[in-house]
Amino acid sequence: MKVSIITVVYNSASTIEKTIQSVLQQSYKNIEYILIDAKSTDGTLEIIQKYEPEIQVILSEPDSGFYEGLNKGIKLASGDIIGCLNADDRFVDSSIIDKIVFKFNSNKNLDSIIGDIAFADETNKISRYYSGSKFNISLFKWGVMPPHPSFYCKKEVFNKYGLYNATFKIAGDFELMLRFFWKNKVSFNYIPLLMVYMQKGGKSTSSIFTNFFIINPEVLKACKINGLKTNIIGISMKYFLKLNQFFTTK
Repeated sequence: MKVSIITVVYNSASTIEKTIQSVLQQSYKNIEYILIDAKSTDGTLEIIQKYEPEIQVILSEPDSGFYEGLNKGIKLASGDIIGCLNADDRFVDSSIIDKIVFKFNSNKNLDSIIGDIAFADETNKISRYYSGSKFNISLFKWGVMPPHPSFYCKKEVFNKYGLYNATFKIAGDFELMLRFFWKNKVSFNYIPLLMVYMQKGGKSTSSIFTNFFIINPEVLKACKINGLKTNIIGISMKYFLKLNQFFTTK
């Protein structure tokens, strides 16, 4: 089983090397690594090119944003399973993809999996733990989705139900998982595995302004276009539901 891992990057020279290394150090060997660079100007591409012999696909060209970059990567992917690792993130250890593949191999009818991620500093000290263990599709109407960096899905599902909606700035991952899990009943299993250390300050965690004035309207739009009835008050409940993430530090 081949696994395609996609990293979309723009001007992340300070973090991209650790991201790349965490992929190349995986013990599972049938990995296709795809790096989509949006024409970085800060030395990111030069760092990527250091690892060119070990990276299967490198594409550097301007694009409209993160979700267009992901879509480019999915179209180029030849793997059976597709996942993404953000340019500020890293795998927790070298066994992560081995364990993901084992889960898929143990259930041939499984379409996708979700797991756990954590926000951590450079010393791996965790400040927030985001688990997919309690996720169910009824939570979408409250604006809650599984942790996207823990989402691994068969490519055939993307072929059948579509790619990321690139008109979204931040909530394209919410819209895709809502479309897959809630609208089209794509199967998923939770795997009790901390997969990824995320760095604080990403697009979806950057500010209160971003959360209230960009994410919430986009989440509401995603629900509307997929036929899920909710409202701005309902999706704002996610902030209360997420409070326990700051008190869980597995």
